[in-house]
Amino acid sequence: MAEAFDVVVIGGGPAGENAAARAAAAREPSLSVALVEQELLGGECSYWACIPSKALLRPAEAQWLASHTPGLREAGKRPLDAREVLQHRDAMVGGYKDDSQAKWAESANLHVVRGQGRMSGPRTVRVEARSGTRELTARKAVVLATGSRPRLPDVPGLRDARPWDNRGGTAAREVPRRLVVLGGGAVAVELAQAWSSLGSQVTLVQRGRRLLSRYEPFVSVEVEKALRESGVSVLLGTEATRIQRPGGRGEVTVALATGDTLRADELLVAMGRVANTEDVGLETVGLTPGRPVEVDDQLRAKGVEGGWLYACGDVNGRNLLTHMGKYQARLAGDHIAGKDVRAWADAKATPQVIFTHPQVASVGLTEDQAHKQGLLVRVVQYALGDVAGTALLGPGLGGTAKLVVDESRRVIVGATFTGPAVGELLHAATIAVAGEVPLETLWHAVPSFPTMSEVWLRLLEAYGL
Repeated sequence: MAEAFDVVVIGGGPAGENAAARAAAAREPSLSVALVEQELLGGECSYWACIPSKALLRPAEAQWLASHTPGLREAGKRPLDAREVLQHRDAMVGGYKDDSQAKWAESANLHVVRGQGRMSGPRTVRVEARSGTRELTARKAVVLATGSRPRLPDVPGLRDARPWDNRGGTAAREVPRRLVVLGGGAVAVELAQAWSSLGSQVTLVQRGRRLLSRYEPFVSVEVEKALRESGVSVLLGTEATRIQRPGGRGEVTVALATGDTLRADELLVAMGRVANTEDVGLETVGLTPGRPVEVDDQLRAKGVEGGWLYACGDVNGRNLLTHMGKYQARLAGDHIAGKDVRAWADAKATPQVIFTHPQVASVGLTEDQAHKQGLLVRVVQYALGDVAGTALLGPGLGGTAKLVVDESRRVIVGATFTGPAVGELLHAATIAVAGEVPLETLWHAVPSFPTMSEVWLRLLEAYGL
């Protein structure tokens, strides 16, 4: 006999947890919520992406800062203790156990159902587990939050070589002596720098002419320089044409389009992600498996009569960032609970931090993107190293700050920063972009001295205020 809930959420990652908790927190009406998860509650971000990758990167960042700090420069030259760093990573992911997440779910009044959930028709979910099959029905809504998986390009021999994806790249138990990374996005540059800092000889192969090509051009230049200074060999404008690794173990050989050959102990592929929609039962409700679930601004699936199916996070393809998936999830939960909400920040004011050293922080549009949207913009740029707060962190750290201003409204539509800990500068920019705060108002938001935030004053002065 089917078990009935008001809401059934398929996927217990960050998006699923937030949608479930938000719906369960509703008081009028009170909603019963089932959260279905086949792996670990907390999902990809908690165990194989955001948290462990930053745990691997943080010690190297501290070392980098020490190497620029008077009195600590010699300490900054000492090699990292890889074993201790990996132990720190393990601690941050709870030893790959979700006990704490399960306790949280219980405290949030969520009914956790372990197993693989698939829709079997309108408002019905079948959960397959070792203990058997359970049938769930949703009186009000079903939420798909099944996330995404790494995209594996069609390179001869690649699948048989058993390469690392983000999971292998964050959960490895030992430091490979030689590592080849395919890709030039955030995951590629972060993990290339992380494993290089732990002693691996890393070669990064990017088929484009720039790393981080979706960002401002100065980001590509500064991150490439930093990677090279970290000991990473960066190869641009080429790609892997064939991979060889007999039996999927031992040395891996990577043939490049240039005719060169690389040899490594491990191969990491970081070339995008694909929505997990093949095996969630979309066909039973009239949708096409294998594609992102297109949604409206209330996160309801388009093409499903009755508005009972929601999709949030990577599965809908709107914005593949954890914090934006959580944002969507909160709105989905609110809408299910009867609130009048609309998602728009995931298309307008999306913040992102890349945790290399230097860090990269951005929100909104780049200059090129603004031009392509037909906006009349003016840009201002300032050297972050010329701000007293940055200089106090240590000589030579540097960095860049850039604003993209919509001249017709005199509001900021994009901001990008590089430098030490610039991720902590980003929320001010996000508020300015999301809130469409006029420059004349921002002029009265006085930054503290001496902090890196003084760069806001310098940027507005450069604009002409």
